[in-house]
Amino acid sequence: MSDARVESVVRTITTTCIENETYFGDLDSVVGDGDFGFSLARGFENVLAQWDTFDRSDTGTFLQKVAVVMSGRIGGTSGPIWGTAFLRAASQVKGTQEVRGTDVVAMLRAAIEGIKARGGADLGEKTLLDALAPMTDTIERELAAGTSPADIAKAAAATARDAAEATRPMQARRGRASYTGERSIGSLDPGAVAVAVLAERVADTW
Repeated sequence: MSDARVESVVRTITTTCIENETYFGDLDSVVGDGDFGFSLARGFENVLAQWDTFDRSDTGTFLQKVAVVMSGRIGGTSGPIWGTAFLRAASQVKGTQEVRGTDVVAMLRAAIEGIKARGGADLGEKTLLDALAPMTDTIERELAAGTSPADIAKAAAATARDAAEATRPMQARRGRASYTGERSIGSLDPGAVAVAVLAERVADTW
């Protein structure tokens, strides 16, 4: 991917989170405190407001600037977690202006490890990791198979959606939803759904 393509993906993520504020909030209100959509929207509105000021000397620097704005402006746990994800991803492409498929996988793997470390979460605990990790596995597998970028994006989106749906029977082990214990069973994890929605939008606009 070129710098322009990376910017396009980040911009798509930004506008999609803003547009889905109510939907993400409604998902979170089932067993959480309902602020997930609000927090993401406010954080990405700040990203959008500062969009033209970001340093674009290389892809890593651009993503780092996005991460800093998100970390400082998103409330609750979402800011640190999403900011860390972008920051860890940025570290994999520092000084890079052409992002290869293998770089994308490395960025996502780094983001996953950052989320685990920052949030103390792991797979199977009903968080965004339960969609992000399988999606990354699909991207890596499709790259190895020589699949085209557009088709990889579609496959990644399909995996993320299936994985998000698979959080329904899980019991939440992290975040505010974990306080509800078994009542969290039967609801979708809002973070995992957000990953699916974002992957689908990226695939649709590739």
